[in-house]
Amino acid sequence: MRLTELEFDDAKPVEGYGPGFFRIAGEVLAGPLLITAKGARPWGGVNDHDTLLALAGSIDVVFLGTGDDIAHIPADLRQAVEGAGIGIEAMSSPAACRTFNVLVNDGRRIAAALLPITKG
Repeated sequence: MRLTELEFDDAKPVEGYGPGFFRIAGEVLAGPLLITAKGARPWGGVNDHDTLLALAGSIDVVFLGTGDDIAHIPADLRQAVEGAGIGIEAMSSPAACRTFNVLVNDGRRIAAALLPITKG
């Protein structure tokens, strides 16, 4: 098996996570986050549609990290995001972090809206 180290250029990768926090480009941030190639900022959770809608035109898809386990995307969130021309995919937050890192390394126009995990 050949392993390839990811190189992020100017993008800000997810370097780690734990109960209640994420480590983005060397900085530990608590609570739900919205991350793009440019960095991370607080996110109000699944009821905070406006923060995601503000990305319309600059991203193609957002990965919704639903915490420890995968959960359904609330219908109103899916409708709002897809109505703005952004695809949305739900997965556990650890899977969303890994997927974000791989695709941002490829230069894709993506974001991850992440709810923290609760289990250590």
